[in-house]
This record gives sequence, structure tokens and C-alpha cells, in this order.
Amino acid sequence: MALLTPLFAFLYHLPQVYKWLLKPYYVASLFMSIAFLAVRKTPGVCDHLSTQREDGNSCDFDWREVEILMFLSAIVMMKNRRAITVEQHVGNIILFSKVANVILFFRLDIRMGLLYLTLCIVFLMTCKPPLYMGPEYIKYLSDKTIDDELDRDSRVTWIVEFFANWSPECQSFASVYADLSLKYNCSGLKFGKVDIGRYGEISKKYKVSASPLSKQLPSLVLFQGGKEVMRRPQVDKKGRAVSWSFTEENIIREFNLNELYQKSKKIIKTKGDKVSPSQFPPLPEEEEPEQPGTDFQGKESESKKDK
Repeated sequence: MALLTPLFAFLYHLPQVYKWLLKPYYVASLFMSIAFLAVRKTPGVCDHLSTQREDGNSCDFDWREVEILMFLSAIVMMKNRRAITVEQHVGNIILFSKVANVILFFRLDIRMGLLYLTLCIVFLMTCKPPLYMGPEYIKYLSDKTIDDELDRDSRVTWIVEFFANWSPECQSFASVYADLSLKYNCSGLKFGKVDIGRYGEISKKYKVSASPLSKQLPSLVLFQGGKEVMRRPQVDKKGRAVSWSFTEENIIREFNLNELYQKSKKIIKTKGDKVSPSQFPPLPEEEEPEQPGTDFQGKESESKKDK
């Protein structure tokens, strides 16, 4: 059953997978992922390769190559257990396929290993995964607009994602967050995004680490009456982020979105009205994080660009 579930999920999203694979980034990644297989199996090329097989067949994998491929396949399966989108599943497969290719090429011929590693570095520096461009009800905020939007109407609840375009986790989460905004956006519940990679001062103000090693990207923060009420992932007293899975189910449950939506959509906007705590539905009580995460040092700057 554990194998059937991901298989059914893959088949269900197969049309979407084809659409992604046809994009230049994924086409190039696919060719790089199967590079060693192509070299080892192409007649006229594989005949000149070295091999440790007893039968001397240089056009087939030897026992060590099979062992390396099996080991990295196990790592991919472990990583994909925590993947929440098809993009993450495909990304993990591509990433570890390239790692396997580097190891196998270096083992085969150091010159081929250096050439392939150079190609991987150039590809990493020049090509980025395509950004989510689907429908959404999200307001992009900047350092000059975030405070105005949060304080404009104290009855409006905001869920704000602090993200960075360079973060693979943020890129994978984009479609999930967009889907939530389509389902729950209303007059009293708004969704926003702030690129702390672009507006660095906001990261310090809202204590969201923008470090490449940070476990806080993305971060979701709930604001009610212009004040922060809760966030995920949580940060413990030592400033370390607690690991948390950004699945749609987790977000709906932790942020009490169903009840929040039902109450928020009834709000009729009137200027100058003050908010009372009873206007908001109760949220789950915050518990003190127990699990260790990653240290962070906040940097001040936050902003969002109106879309």
C-alpha cells in the first residue's frame, strides 16, 4: 500500500508532470539526469569505457554502479516521504540523479567527472526552476506597504507568507499557498506575500531568517487587528525553528481556516470601526516548541510589491 499511494498520486498528476517536463529547465535537467545511463548504454561509446564486470561487457553496469544507484534511490524515497507537491517529488529525483551521475562519472574517468561537474555548476548558476504563474488571490507587499495594509482595517485578518525566490521550499510551496488563497480569500481574510530576499530589513523586524541555511523559509504569520497571533514554523527560546510540514491539511488545521473563513467573510467593511477580540474565532493554543531547529539571526527589512 505504501508503494501504491505515491504511484496513484503520480498517475493523477501525470498531465501536470508532462506540462512541467516540457519546460526548458526540466528538459535540460532530464538530459543531465540520464547522462551516465546514456553514456554507458550507447553503442560505439560504451565500447571504449572501462568496466569491472567479470565478463568484460563495458556496455552494462558493474556491481559497484548498481550499488551506488540503489543507495541513492533509497535516499530519494526517504526524501520524497516529506515532499508535499509533485514539483518537490520531481525536484528530488532530478537532484539525486545528478549526484549519482557525478559519483559514477568520477569513478569511471576523472576527466568525465570534472566535465559533468562543471556542467552542473554552470547549469545551477544560470538556470532556475520556473516560478508558479497560476491563479491566486494574493497581495504582494513591500517594506513600504506591509504596515499600511496590516493596519488599514483592524477587522481584517491577514495570513502573510515570508519567502525568498531562491528558496526551493518556497518555490514548491507557491502552488499550495495560491490554492489556499483561492479557497479562503474573502473581505475579512486576506493573503499576502513578502519577498524577504528582496526586502532584507523586513526579515529582522518580523524575525524571519533569510539565511540560505534557514529552516524558516517559508514562514506563515497570522495577523489579527494588525498584530501577530501565530506563525509556522514556530521558533523556540533559543531562536531555532521547529520543523513543520507545509501541507494544505496542516495549514487548514493549525490556522483554523474553516472557522476563520466563515466568520471573516461576514465582515462588512466600514472605516473607523474598532475590532474586539470576540470578532475573531479562537485559534489553537500555542505550545512551547520542544524540537530543535536551526539557529537564525534576524535581519531588518520587509516589503511586498503590489501585484
